[in-house]
Amino acid sequence: MFNFADANKTSKEALEAAVKGYSAWTNGLQAIASEATEYSKTSFEQSIAHVQKISGVRSVEAAFELQTNYVKASFEGFFAEATKIGEMYADLAKSAYDPYEAPIAKASASVKAAAAA
Repeated sequence: MFNFADANKTSKEALEAAVKGYSAWTNGLQAIASEATEYSKTSFEQSIAHVQKISGVRSVEAAFELQTNYVKASFEGFFAEATKIGEMYADLAKSAYDPYEAPIAKASASVKAAAAA
């Protein structure tokens, strides 16, 4: 027989899990967007500083050295930032899944128990 109290409790648990998952998802995306914005701002400022610095150079050798150092630093900075954002996405996936872990395990146990009976 259908038990309305159990159905109501299950619905409430599912809604709470969905709200927690959505909250974790939005918070994680906001953190990633903030990080990307900050990196873009910093990168732009470094580019402006580099252009100002290289425009004052009087020899080709010095310009080449400045450009080489700038490209190397930019490349390293980009990959460090890409790694950091990749880790943030992995953490986001984990934290968004956490609220669903217990209800899914409970439902699996119920299905296994029903199948065994």
